[in-house]
Amino acid sequence: MTDIETPTGVLLGTYTPGTPEWEQARAGLCITATEIAAVMNLSPWSNPFVLWHKKSGLPVPPFVATPQVEWGNRLEPAVADKWADAHDGYGIESTGTWRHQDRDWQRATPDRIVYTNRGKTIELLEVKTSPTGEGWESGVPLHYYCQIQWQLDTLGLDLCHVAVLISGHDYREYTVEYDPDDAKLMRHAAAQFLNHVERGERPDIDDSTGTYDTIRRQADRYDAIDVEIPGPVAARYEATHQQLKAADAEHTQAKSLLLDALGNGRNARHLGRLIAYRTAHEDGTTRSLQPAR
Repeated sequence: MTDIETPTGVLLGTYTPGTPEWEQARAGLCITATEIAAVMNLSPWSNPFVLWHKKSGLPVPPFVATPQVEWGNRLEPAVADKWADAHDGYGIESTGTWRHQDRDWQRATPDRIVYTNRGKTIELLEVKTSPTGEGWESGVPLHYYCQIQWQLDTLGLDLCHVAVLISGHDYREYTVEYDPDDAKLMRHAAAQFLNHVERGERPDIDDSTGTYDTIRRQADRYDAIDVEIPGPVAARYEATHQQLKAADAEHTQAKSLLLDALGNGRNARHLGRLIAYRTAHEDGTTRSLQPAR
């Protein structure tokens, strides 16, 4: 099947991730499905502060192609094939970047479009990989749920299948149904966010590493000058710095006490609960003391 049409989606094109064309389709004042969780402050990888700077054309921390990302991309076709094998009667196709027919700023790039009844029933398939099952115990993690709702709302579809491969061998399937109330909530948040970008109204500084790394990249020169800092900012920095030093010292002592009590052992437990574990060199001396996850 080709030339798939969806109720509200307009196909902009099919682009290779990382190419200038792909970046252009996602650039400017628009919100993509992978960005909506950041707008809602539910993303583990970004937040409104970082995304605001990106949409404003300001420097942000660079994307890091970790081994997890690389293998997720490499395994995506295999996981999609596994889903297709388990769902005879469905057609499955890769697709491109879409926008909503009435909202040019609403964009989505689903992993796959699947269909039955000669294309009369069109649904989505999202393919995920995860090194652990954390977050998948009771369904699709919330940030992925936001992504899927945004895709369904953009294309005007009712159902998305989710195929996930966990730890390289644990294959699972889920489904997410379209929720008009959740979609409306996200559309409102996205529209407000883009208005803030247009007005130059920056989100508040939060306590995340992403925000700190974004601020680090805003200075474009190094002026040998003095800058008068507001009292509350100066006081908070000095107080928390002293608290950090004290906490570091106290934690170092706590580690020494725990390691001393552990002796030649590996796992430190209290009433059966794992507290920490020791890794060792070949001669038995301690390499590190790791907290329990």
